[in-house]
Amino acid sequence: MPAPSSEPVMTGGCQCGAVRYALMSEPTHASICHCRMCQKAFGNYFAPLTGVPRADLVWTKGEPGIFRSSEAAERGFCRDCGTPLTYSYLENDRITVSIGSLDDPGRVTPEIQYGVESRLPAFTLLHTLPEQRTEDYATPEELAKMASRQHPDRE
Repeated sequence: MPAPSSEPVMTGGCQCGAVRYALMSEPTHASICHCRMCQKAFGNYFAPLTGVPRADLVWTKGEPGIFRSSEAAERGFCRDCGTPLTYSYLENDRITVSIGSLDDPGRVTPEIQYGVESRLPAFTLLHTLPEQRTEDYATPEELAKMASRQHPDRE
């Protein structure tokens, strides 16, 4: 495994900007988890995650709230906007971050799926659904109202 960098390899944070972080090594073992706890924590079909050694995650602005979702693990999130940020097993030196909270999530490709016993049936159909771009159905006035109030990626 490559040595940690003195400069961040990747950065990320929540949607409101109250919590920001830097990864000091390249994240590895990207996954999506379909377990029911991850579905509830993310409010979604699954949780996309990738991780680093704990020492390689540096909080650069604010700190996450923590929820111990089981006796084995805890989840970090922004107390202000609710963005899911981390997941970690308590007795492990590794911590994962939500891929969507990365400033450049397209750099990470999941390698494995976990908790497939809880995978929702609709998940297997998503790629077959018709697609539309937002500008195909929203008026210019509606698009103006949709302007993001989220914190921009990167500081």
